[in-house]
Formats: sequence, C-alpha cells, structure tokens
Amino acid sequence: MLLTRREWPVFIVNLTYLAVFAAISARKRNIEFLLYVGVVTVLVGVILWKQRSIQFDRLILWGLTLWGFLHLSGGNITVGDGILYEVVLVPLIPKYHVLRYDQLIHLIGFGVATLLCHHLLRPFLRDGILKWGTLSFLLVLMGSGFGALNEIVEFIADETVPETYVGGYNNTMLDLVFNLFGALLAVMWLALRRRRECSQSD
Repeated sequence: MLLTRREWPVFIVNLTYLAVFAAISARKRNIEFLLYVGVVTVLVGVILWKQRSIQFDRLILWGLTLWGFLHLSGGNITVGDGILYEVVLVPLIPKYHVLRYDQLIHLIGFGVATLLCHHLLRPFLRDGILKWGTLSFLLVLMGSGFGALNEIVEFIADETVPETYVGGYNNTMLDLVFNLFGALLAVMWLALRRRRECSQSD
C-alpha cells in the first residue's frame, strides 16, 4: 500500500487544489502557472511513489502541501489590479516592498525544503561523525541552494514564457534572503527538537 491512513488526507488535499488551480490557470490562459501545476503534480507523484521507502513525516508532507497551495494561490488569485503574489502583507521596509506575500512563501517554502534535506540526509549520518553546528551549516547551504535553483527556474520561465514577470535584480536578491531566513528558521526548529529529544532520553 502506497499510503497509510494518516497520509491519505494529505494526498486528497493535493489532488483537490491541483485540480482547482489547473482549471483556474486554464481558464485565465495562465501558461506560467499551468506549467507550475504540472511541476507540482510530478513532484506529488514522485513523493507518492517513493513515500514507503523515504517515509517523510507528516510535518514535511503537510509543509510541502502548504507550499504548493500557497504558491499556486499567489499566481492565480487576483487582488485589485494585480495578483496575490504582489501584495505587501506588512510594510516593514517600504522601499523594498517588505514583507510581500511572495517573500513569505519563500520563507515557508525553503524552510520546508531544509527540513526535507535533513530527512534525506539522516540515513547517511552516524552518531558522532558530524557535530550539530557543522550539520546545521550544511543544511542551511542545502536549503539555500534549492532556493538558488528556484531562482534559475524563474529566470528561465521569464525568458521563455510570454507575459511572465518574476521581478528584477532586487526581487531576486530579496527572494534569496528570505530563502536563507527560511533555512535558518528550519535549522533552529530542528535544534530545538533535537534538544527536546535528548532531554527526554536522559
């Protein structure tokens, strides 16, 4: 059996929002986000196929689900004359349009990506080989690396898909900054969980 009883709700939520946003993107002829629906669908399929061997915990599964949903919402939901991705949620630094919805998604998304990296890396680690500080540094680099890869994909989309605009240099750099913040927050959470597990085992 590919999924357990507790994993089925995650799968159903993913199927639902993917179907809804595929229909919305098709109706709006939003080619960019139709492509994103396809990418997310492939990723869901890969996770479904590998879940029994990889066994992502529910935090990661729900985190990936939230990330996908928020990403597709950002490009398909209209707010005023623009889209949700362009909305400033809290005007912390007005000059750079911080904090925008887009930046929050980068924070959440690449925090989850960092947790995913940690999960994939754990089977290759033995106790005592790496100090937690070293591992934390490597995890931040891995999460930020996925964020940089995302910026390359956005650049390719901007250059190849008509009427696509993912922002200029400032936008790219702010995305990378929030990717880093997300990775750092994920590592902080892992450190707290590790400390709690160590105290419980004592």
